[in-house]
Amino acid sequence: MARLPRLSLAGYAHHVIQRGNNRQAIFLTDDDRRFMLALLHEAAQTHQVALHAYVLMSNHIHLLLTPQTDEGVPKMMQSLGRRYVRYFNDRTRRSGTLWEGRYKSTLIQTDAYLLTCMAYIDLNPVRAGMVAQPADYAWSSHGAYIGLRHDRLITPHPLYWSLGNTPFSREAAYAALVGAGVSAGQHEQLTDATLGAWALGDAAFTAALQKQTPRRISKAKAGRPAAGKLTAQD
Repeated sequence: MARLPRLSLAGYAHHVIQRGNNRQAIFLTDDDRRFMLALLHEAAQTHQVALHAYVLMSNHIHLLLTPQTDEGVPKMMQSLGRRYVRYFNDRTRRSGTLWEGRYKSTLIQTDAYLLTCMAYIDLNPVRAGMVAQPADYAWSSHGAYIGLRHDRLITPHPLYWSLGNTPFSREAAYAALVGAGVSAGQHEQLTDATLGAWALGDAAFTAALQKQTPRRISKAKAGRPAAGKLTAQD
């Protein structure tokens, strides 16, 4: 089956996953992670993409982005991928691919899923058993949102600002939101939508989104084929 074309539209939040080939490590040292963050900052600015959240795991990265143009995310990820591979291969004296094909992404309904997606990203190191608490992990945006450090990469989404009227109240509210966790159902929804490149939202959201692109944005519903249509078995 042919791959679906990219689903990338200006003004919508995108959850992006980029994995190492065969789940291999893409970061070997903290210098590698610092270089990736520098590239992220530059690429986001160059291609007019707001970076709301991120986490650098050992063999993959998660990003939550809102582009100003339809091509913002693809161009950003292309630049990021090429430049990081060149750096990594030169430093480790290796050659060949580093990434597991093209990056995975989905558009998410902001009011329903954006803060949940941020928590999902923050909790990755905890789920992987790398740290006990999200605040213990240095290579994510979580620390910036709970007041532990400044992060020049981050552009907080308006939904984050709506969590409180003061920095302290927003930080406390966000920490509580992440502390409450992400349900198994929410985790499955975010993962499946991103890996499958399907938009994630309610019926009204997906219907409005479908009007903006000829590309199918949701899975076809399972069921018997319509009358008069042949199946492969027929």
